[in-house]
Amino acid sequence: MRVPDRPSSFTGDSARARYHAAYSRALGALWPVPVDDTEVETRAGSVRVLRAGPAGGDPVVLLAGSGGNALAWYRHVGPLALERPVLALDPLGEPGRSVQTRPLASGAEVGGWLTDVLAEVGAERAHLVGSSYGAWVAVEQQLGGGGRVAALTLVDPAGFAPMSGRFLRWLIVGGLAATLPRTWRHRVAGAAGNGTLREDELMRLVRAGRSFRRRLPVPPPYTDERVRELSVPVQVLLGARSALHDAGALAARLAGVAPSWRVEIVPETGHALPVEAPDLVVERILAFPGITTPDQDTSRRQ
Repeated sequence: MRVPDRPSSFTGDSARARYHAAYSRALGALWPVPVDDTEVETRAGSVRVLRAGPAGGDPVVLLAGSGGNALAWYRHVGPLALERPVLALDPLGEPGRSVQTRPLASGAEVGGWLTDVLAEVGAERAHLVGSSYGAWVAVEQQLGGGGRVAALTLVDPAGFAPMSGRFLRWLIVGGLAATLPRTWRHRVAGAAGNGTLREDELMRLVRAGRSFRRRLPVPPPYTDERVRELSVPVQVLLGARSALHDAGALAARLAGVAPSWRVEIVPETGHALPVEAPDLVVERILAFPGITTPDQDTSRRQ
């Protein structure tokens, strides 16, 4: 398997400018709370962070999947920010406003930039929430000894099954359907098992990002031994119709390998679980142990 030897990037300045214009338009149309954004320097580049919610307490840190960025969480950030400080990231190596300056060739390097972000923002007990590839980034941050995390929520995560032909077909169909007119795209969404195709602003962003060259490592499947190395509380939300893995088989495996993990199969959802069941995802994040309210955080520090 080819190891990335260059950073992910846009094909040129004009391509970047077009994408940033689409990003700004989507941010204005979708983001439900006031925007407080910052740039965090890491070992592999500058990471864009959108902040929301109260200033104190343990932050919920949101990591989108492949091809996504902070805007993928627009349905979640409002209700989460009522209860917790929230940091939605544009992951390095994905299309967005973060700028990757060094290649990321391994899971350790991918997890390393996330550790740098947590350190820079002063997080001590973050709740990492990752979807698909973003879940793999969160796991790698912990396996790399990054610390600063109290809990993980992994939403239909990558890294727990081999990349299958079924999933590759799902990706190809989704990519082709993204170019269709709105009415046809919405019709295809159900048959394709991809609720993201109904997200009109995000689809405009996807089309604008075709000039982005993504160069990131492909997650190899975790062995049982690696799964057992995770020492923080973990919950896993699986789409019942996910194209990435057999949800029932994965749930059964995790029940045997990591019985302390909370694993839930969400009916009527697929790999696009975050956009197909956003209220459930928010509810599970807030109910999961390992994070504190701002008031509890203040008491703990006294």
